[in-house]
Amino acid sequence: MGRILVTPRSVTRSGHPSLDRLRAAGHEVVLGPAGRQPSEAELLELLPACEGYLAGVEPVSARVLAAASRLRAISRNGTGIDNVDTEAAQARGIALLRAEGANARGVAELTIGFLFALARGLPVTDARMKERKWERANGIELEGKTLGVVGCGRIGRLVSGMALGIGMKVIAQDLYPDASYRPSPDFRFAPLPELLAAADVVTLHCPPLPGHRPLIDAAALAGMKKGVFLVNTARFDLIDPAAIAAALDSGGIAALALDVFDGEPPQDWSLAAHPRVIASPHIGGFTAESIDRAMDFAVDNLLRALAATPAAH
Repeated sequence: MGRILVTPRSVTRSGHPSLDRLRAAGHEVVLGPAGRQPSEAELLELLPACEGYLAGVEPVSARVLAAASRLRAISRNGTGIDNVDTEAAQARGIALLRAEGANARGVAELTIGFLFALARGLPVTDARMKERKWERANGIELEGKTLGVVGCGRIGRLVSGMALGIGMKVIAQDLYPDASYRPSPDFRFAPLPELLAAADVVTLHCPPLPGHRPLIDAAALAGMKKGVFLVNTARFDLIDPAAIAAALDSGGIAALALDVFDGEPPQDWSLAAHPRVIASPHIGGFTAESIDRAMDFAVDNLLRALAATPAAH
């Protein structure tokens, strides 16, 4: 049995009961810096002595992996592994494990919360009331509006079902659309250009594109309805921030809800500070239930992987 580095911020800040299962299996648990992402220098100091790594969203470079000669498995407490240099990990025979679907409901419910907040301008009206200003904003009702869901996996399907439940119509796009998934006559799959042209609200639930090129750029925005709402709880690099800012200023986009950024905290705060943007600090999967599910999945995956692979000597 060996050392396991644990770095998710929610766990290094306050611990988690699932770590007891690692200790019960004979492993030594090493926590990263409390409540924040470890730097590359900190990973270079902590990881080389570890055989397992329960990782958060911090970047894990080829340099770090090259120094971790004993490392056998990286288990994420989420679904994304694009923060890890996957080629370097695979070249070293390090297993890459994901907590599939663990935070899907948390992200989906945040997305629906964003829809209501955008439709009624809730952050702005709340801020005005706290300033003792009685300023009413004329909102819209979501019933009968069309939601475009880009990426119809676990999160996209949950969002689709919730949106249908409040009377919206849903158009979904997916690289591998499942023709058997037909939750309502008001749901259909369509190619991305058709979705963008028809949607009153567009929400992103897909992985990054090859080369991390933006999905929603100036060309995509030109094909969307004027005054569309946009929600991004997936990846920051799915959007072109300059094109989005210009569309917000012109009214091409009525408002944006954003839970993901180019860094945590962001390197550039200008989009988060825009008056037509609702911003949150990557809280999609930051619910008590999502954290519990993700940690249980991540620990299970790590224990299985370490039991199945020989330790380095």
